[in-house]
Amino acid sequence: MATAKKIECDVKDLHLAVKGKTRIEWANQWMPVLALIRKRFIKERPLAGVRVAACLHVTTETANLAITLRDAGAEVVVCASNPLSTQDDVAASLVADSGIPVFATKGEDESTYYSHILAALEFHPQITLDDGADLVTTVLTKCQGQIPEILGGTEETTTGVIRLRSMAKQGLLKFPIIAVNDADTKHLFDNRYGTGQSTLDGIIRATNLLIAGLRVVVSGYGWCGRGVALRAKGMGADVIVTEVNPTRALEAIMDGYRVMAMSEAAKIGDVFITLTGDKAVIIGEHLKVMKDGAVICNSGHFNVEVDIPALEKMSFGKRRTREYVDEYSLGDGRRLYLLGEGRLINLAAAEGHPAAVMDMSFANQALSVEYIVKNAKKLEAKVYSVPPEIDHAVARLKLDAMGIVIDKLTPDQEQYLASWSEGT
Repeated sequence: MATAKKIECDVKDLHLAVKGKTRIEWANQWMPVLALIRKRFIKERPLAGVRVAACLHVTTETANLAITLRDAGAEVVVCASNPLSTQDDVAASLVADSGIPVFATKGEDESTYYSHILAALEFHPQITLDDGADLVTTVLTKCQGQIPEILGGTEETTTGVIRLRSMAKQGLLKFPIIAVNDADTKHLFDNRYGTGQSTLDGIIRATNLLIAGLRVVVSGYGWCGRGVALRAKGMGADVIVTEVNPTRALEAIMDGYRVMAMSEAAKIGDVFITLTGDKAVIIGEHLKVMKDGAVICNSGHFNVEVDIPALEKMSFGKRRTREYVDEYSLGDGRRLYLLGEGRLINLAAAEGHPAAVMDMSFANQALSVEYIVKNAKKLEAKVYSVPPEIDHAVARLKLDAMGIVIDKLTPDQEQYLASWSEGT
């Protein structure tokens, strides 16, 4: 009797696979666009023999993307893009049920996190999938010998795209990257509706707070901030926005929110949510004036938006009052509450974005990987937008899956839009 091949992995407990498989199947029901792509991929096998490393949040939705790429013929390995975002049952199922190597455990420390990225790179990927650019950064700093093997990669987040464009500007990026985050069917939906819902979900799961009546301070009014502000307002919060961009600040005012500097918002806010993609958004001077019981969390990619060292320094005691809630006791008797260790609250305390919205994001991922494999010889070492034909195809497929039919331009309308001769 043949012995099953042992799959290299580092997951919490393979016995969790049964639960993980059921949850992956549930998410799959709400990802019809990715399912249609997978159906074609099974038939055409466009990624046959291609090695793919995915450094993403290990969630049920990511599992369905990994399975789709595997079914396209790719050899897939997965590692986590955040120490607190891994769903251990999903990681176990990917290994046990789908034969996909996974290196990820929820709550891993920073050393383990980077050791898992290096473990994934030991598979010598030809395609990278990133959520924050840690995988690409590790290749460029620690595994330069692998660069000639890499055809290209994709990036899922605003933060990652910013990092990669900085690399490209300095001439440090050595292979092409498609900025999936910039696709309309990604950032207009995933960032706004996905982050909006999942961030409030994470806060409520962690704290059981009633949002109605609270002053919720949303720092950053990009697409993620817009989504969080919209959902908080819908739940009855008094929403305050802080911004550094004057145009976005004006937009927030005209959307019906109060706008002020963080130095003023810090004095009156009940819940603070950072979504800027930058560091030191909430710093010591803000923490000093916050009211007793203020709740602080982050839904930007890295845990640098809140100055946690400053909070640690000014507190004389710290205790965990709920699973994802750390209470910091200050010398003047105030207590401040940091959620999810300052990491992505929607993934630390909840399940991340709903499958229905990740359906579009990961459809863009899958089709962008196919595009890179087909066009690798034509692509330069820079950051590309998702080709419009892919973006539009994802939108059409999503509408079809929802049973929605839209109008089409007539030939006469197309001619009018392309001409200049007709006027008043």
